[in-house]
Amino acid sequence: MSTRDLTQSIMRRKPLNDIEEENKHSGLFKSLGLWQLTAIGVGGIIGVGIFSLAGLVAAGNEDTPGVGPAVLISFLIAGLASAAAALSYAEFAGMIPRAGSAYTYGYVALGEVIGWFIGWDLLLEYIAIVAVVAIGISGYFEAFLSGLGIHLPTWMASTPDEGKGGIINIPAILVCLLVTWILSRGTKAFGRFELVAVAIKVVLILFIIGLGVFYIDTNNYNPFMPSGFGPVLAGSATVFFAVFGYDAMSTAAEEATDGKKHMPKAIVLSLIVAMLLYVAATLVLTGMQNYKDIDPAAGFASAFTSVGLPVIATIISVFAVLSILTVMLTFLLGVTRVWFSMSRDGLLPGWFAGTDKHGTPQRVTWIAGISSALLAGVFPIKAVADLTNIGILAAFVVVCLAVIVFRYKRPDAPRTFRLPLMPFIPAFGVLASALLIWQLPADTKWRFGVWLIIGLAIYFFYGRKHSLMNPNSPRHAEAEEMHRPVG
Repeated sequence: MSTRDLTQSIMRRKPLNDIEEENKHSGLFKSLGLWQLTAIGVGGIIGVGIFSLAGLVAAGNEDTPGVGPAVLISFLIAGLASAAAALSYAEFAGMIPRAGSAYTYGYVALGEVIGWFIGWDLLLEYIAIVAVVAIGISGYFEAFLSGLGIHLPTWMASTPDEGKGGIINIPAILVCLLVTWILSRGTKAFGRFELVAVAIKVVLILFIIGLGVFYIDTNNYNPFMPSGFGPVLAGSATVFFAVFGYDAMSTAAEEATDGKKHMPKAIVLSLIVAMLLYVAATLVLTGMQNYKDIDPAAGFASAFTSVGLPVIATIISVFAVLSILTVMLTFLLGVTRVWFSMSRDGLLPGWFAGTDKHGTPQRVTWIAGISSALLAGVFPIKAVADLTNIGILAAFVVVCLAVIVFRYKRPDAPRTFRLPLMPFIPAFGVLASALLIWQLPADTKWRFGVWLIIGLAIYFFYGRKHSLMNPNSPRHAEAEEMHRPVG
């Protein structure tokens, strides 16, 4: 094959007209309305960011200095970068209501190899997110048991890298398996659970803010930025984990009752609600307790204990576990739908795209769930969070670039939402995401690079040859039949 032919094959784009026909044969059930979609988005955004990462960045650790009350600035920087990407996602979601999210957007706008890379990236990152959240839940679960006078053996509640003498994080493993089982029951049941759990989560955070504001000591805000702006910017790269989630929600587009209409609204609504709650919560957290004394694993439980309210701390620990579960559910849903979409397109074996009577891709659900359990069991939270962030930031770069390219290549494509100030907002999203990637540790970048190299090998040895877009693929004729007009 000539260099030109190779380039054309890897840069082939998925036709926009094929999307709706494929959706009719997906096997996924359409059962999610606007408020359920918004709940999935809020459920994915709000969770470990407030309950774990806010305290971690504010207090710091042996590797990074604490940023103190300026953790608020870290969240705002991350939120600004995320908002630019959110608007880009909203435009694509209104055009392409299909499982796959950034993978599909990249495939349609930039070509197959770009779509593959971002899909392969998301498989790792979403699994890593589920693992991060499970580790965060484990911390609050320990805090809850400690409040009852029960202390888990160190060997079974922490990992070797945490320096506590641990071997494996069994609570984190068990919670990964629990959410996998919940998701395996079907999207309709999942949507109902998510709506109720997110409502409980929002009420809990409002309760924390409403009660905590009476225990704020303004002396704790001084100094506001104890370590300078550099650590604040680096902290924004870590808490970036806390300001996305709508991207995973967009992977459920094929299961929305009216994806083109509801997806853009749900994306914007979920980010607005989350950022308002984050700003208020971080002010309360760093106002109640000096940043040096905050427990990185269970920040709010630590803060309420410090003001003489251990019972409230116990209540927070219980409901934090429930509320953080929604984050795991959202991203486990995300990884299974990206995997399903890549398999349906022929880039991964079609065996993974099989669905059951609930309209759920059971095989990839359990494979992803068990993989996240293994990751959560042996790695510390910051290492997994950084690995997650670099992947999502890379996805945001691709989506922001793709929305610019597609607006100029296909200005005629019907859009239920048009991103304003084109191309300035998505260009800002590219630059901001790239800057945050630069702030991440070198070992995180190396791990990410190795994963992409593995993905490149799989694509050239399997995906490129079996793609439905490849005329010589065994499944190409099947795809042609699906897209052939009737009559």
